[in-house]
Amino acid sequence: MADPYNTARRPAGDARLDDSMITTAFELPGFRVVQNIGVVRGITVRSRSIVGNFLGGIQTLFGGNITIYTQLCEQAREETYRDMVKHARMLGANAIIGMRYDATDIMTGLTEVLCYGTAVIVEPAGS
Repeated sequence: MADPYNTARRPAGDARLDDSMITTAFELPGFRVVQNIGVVRGITVRSRSIVGNFLGGIQTLFGGNITIYTQLCEQAREETYRDMVKHARMLGANAIIGMRYDATDIMTGLTEVLCYGTAVIVEPAGS
């Protein structure tokens, strides 16, 4: 079976990749990029259940934040973010730069959510 994360390319390092090392910017203040590992991503496809659609429809009658859909969107983003970080860790990255989210309707009621960025190895700028 093919390795979807291409982990054979680089052994996992012992560098620490946490949320403070992930940014939408293309640089991390105080660090310099010493190696570009490549694009990492997390992807999920989500749908709302019939019950969820019914409750969401009722909420639209009253206006405001449609919480059932907000929760669905947040869950999808969190899942794809975790998968992206896992992918980067498997490749040995200690940072992700240029992180973005994207969403595409695949068909009525089905949405693909993608989280992606560039996995890199950084070191303190003074090194």
